[in-house]
Amino acid sequence: MGVTTESDEAIIRAMALGDKGALARAFDRYAATLTRYAWALADDRMDVEEIVQDAFLTLWQRAATLELPADTMLPWLLVVCRNHALNAGRKRIKHRGDELPENFPAPEDHSEARERLRWVRDEIAALPETDRRICELCLLEGRSYAEAAEALGLSVGAVTQRVSRNRRRLKKVVMHDEH
Repeated sequence: MGVTTESDEAIIRAMALGDKGALARAFDRYAATLTRYAWALADDRMDVEEIVQDAFLTLWQRAATLELPADTMLPWLLVVCRNHALNAGRKRIKHRGDELPENFPAPEDHSEARERLRWVRDEIAALPETDRRICELCLLEGRSYAEAAEALGLSVGAVTQRVSRNRRRLKKVVMHDEH
């Protein structure tokens, strides 16, 4: 599979003009990444599918006013995905007639999310060159491990190991720094 040259900003502009094909291109580029993320937020396949669909619907609806804080729409989509998952959790709790737990998280405003994602990007930028490129390709651009391996001349196993190691490293930093 060749590397796409169309920027996320160009896709957003095309969506803002009503180009449904642009939405399909965004979906093709990021649906797998959002689905993996949604599985971390929900336990049910139907919920995961609904969260991902709602994230892309929100993207379509807000394309005309969306300003990307980075060269990629992925951080914005991840925040939207998380907010939809939280809203779905609230609906389930209310539907059962329970009260929301006091510590149930509220959807974040986008400035706080942007700041949190900036910190993650800074941590990725501090990684050794190969690890940084793997994280950029797989985590930020939504490429598969096989695509990253091909682009970097590595085996899929090496990419998998490096992603796993860097996730553990970032998790440890987060747990100690409480960003």
